[in-house]
Amino acid sequence: MTKTFDAFRRALTEGRVPVSDLVLPRPNEAHCRVTAADLKDLSDRACRDLGAELVFMGADDRRAEAGAFFVHYLFAQRTQNWFLHASARVDASRPEVPSLAAFHYPASRFEREIRDLFGIHVTGHPDPRPLVKHAFWPEDYFPLRKDAASPGFADDGRPFPFTEVGGEGVYEIPVGPVHAGVIEPGHFRFSVMGETIIDMKSRLYFTHKGTEKLFEGRDPADGVELAERVSGDTSVGHALAYCQAVEAAARVDPPPRAAYLRVMLLELERLYNHVADVGAIANDTGFGVAHAHCYRIREQLLRVNKELTGSRLLRGVLCPGGLARDLEVPRDHAARVAAAVADFDEIVEICLANTLVLDRLEGTGVLKPELARDHGVLGYVARASGIDLDARRDHPFAAYGQLTFAVPVYENGDVMDRLRVRADEVHEAADLIEQACGHLPSGPVRTNVGRIDAFAPAFGIVEGWRGRIIHWLMTRDDGRLHRVKIVDPSFFNWPALSLALVGNIVPDFPLCNKSFNQSYSGNDL
Repeated sequence: MTKTFDAFRRALTEGRVPVSDLVLPRPNEAHCRVTAADLKDLSDRACRDLGAELVFMGADDRRAEAGAFFVHYLFAQRTQNWFLHASARVDASRPEVPSLAAFHYPASRFEREIRDLFGIHVTGHPDPRPLVKHAFWPEDYFPLRKDAASPGFADDGRPFPFTEVGGEGVYEIPVGPVHAGVIEPGHFRFSVMGETIIDMKSRLYFTHKGTEKLFEGRDPADGVELAERVSGDTSVGHALAYCQAVEAAARVDPPPRAAYLRVMLLELERLYNHVADVGAIANDTGFGVAHAHCYRIREQLLRVNKELTGSRLLRGVLCPGGLARDLEVPRDHAARVAAAVADFDEIVEICLANTLVLDRLEGTGVLKPELARDHGVLGYVARASGIDLDARRDHPFAAYGQLTFAVPVYENGDVMDRLRVRADEVHEAADLIEQACGHLPSGPVRTNVGRIDAFAPAFGIVEGWRGRIIHWLMTRDDGRLHRVKIVDPSFFNWPALSLALVGNIVPDFPLCNKSFNQSYSGNDL
């Protein structure tokens, strides 16, 4: 425990910070209640004075049990690895909370989401437009309220109120929501002069599917299959974050063997996705042969996944308490991964020696470090823009605290650096897999998860291949899930794509978009 957090906990305990019902569920966590009027003061103390960041907001409907809604805030201090979880009670007859959007940009989108899904008004919010709701949603329909019934939907033709960019020579190019190929739907509206992009606004949530609602009423052990399907390319990342949230709620730790195997699974997922992304970025410069070879290597890695777990996407292995079954790791597992990485290195070398490829990558889609920090971007997008963050190091989980690895960070914030971060992380992932294989202990792979205290919030944090994933949950009196809230890194990163596009030409949009490669499904939930 750091001296800073110890002093902060004393301030909370002694009443020098305006909170109540202080609970210390784990050595580096403080949970408390705060009034709506004191939210800003608490946020200032945590963020401005102590260097924490607002990483999560979520609401839950407890009108049946407590006659109120609650809005929850999670602040994380990543250099010192501590968390402050604050819950504000919201009057059910007049549900409203003050906005923190003016002080934390990510709060703006969390608050709009809460307003759309729970009908909790956010006073002083600078952007009153809906985030999740589309025009055919009834105004008074709030799907995450416990008494919400599916209404009749009718498209009455109401357009989304985009802010238009005007002026002589400015015109708009609408793209989507239906795209060529198999990608999911999203609408992008470009304001351009000639071919130069001067603004881009995105509209998502065309694939909103009520995932969080589907968790409600399930036994915690039965939530893994749903977590694995939040975003199809992040089966391990989301399932692991969910399992860690259940384990935190139950106050149990997985056995050491399970912790090391979890590292292997997460890094295998990172490997095949980064390899595929590098190929796709090369393809968007017109270098299709690199794309073909990267997908050949990806196929080799998927076959390694299949041999290890029985699933190409690594599904069906994780469970609360550890693993659903033990895995027999082949003797040549690390060697096969290393061979695939050596093959990948040759492709990257060829790409970066091609001046036509370099011309498209360097200086394209620049996300400046200050903008990246203000928008709270995560993962390889953040690390390519000079932000040194990684939950594996900052908030160690699984067996990462016992392993050594580097966090690659670049400064230019362009497509080239987003490719370089991926290429470096492929090496780190392979090295972590080798370390995990070398240190893999024998023993059980599952700890029994007992009864979880009702309405006690808990969360799990994982550094997925796109960035930090958070699963937050709470059970009800009968032990079943009351509320699960998920934050995919795409929720933080999608808005920054618009900033990276300004000043680029329209034909570079696919390249910039691919270098971000955010999940529609993970964002839309």
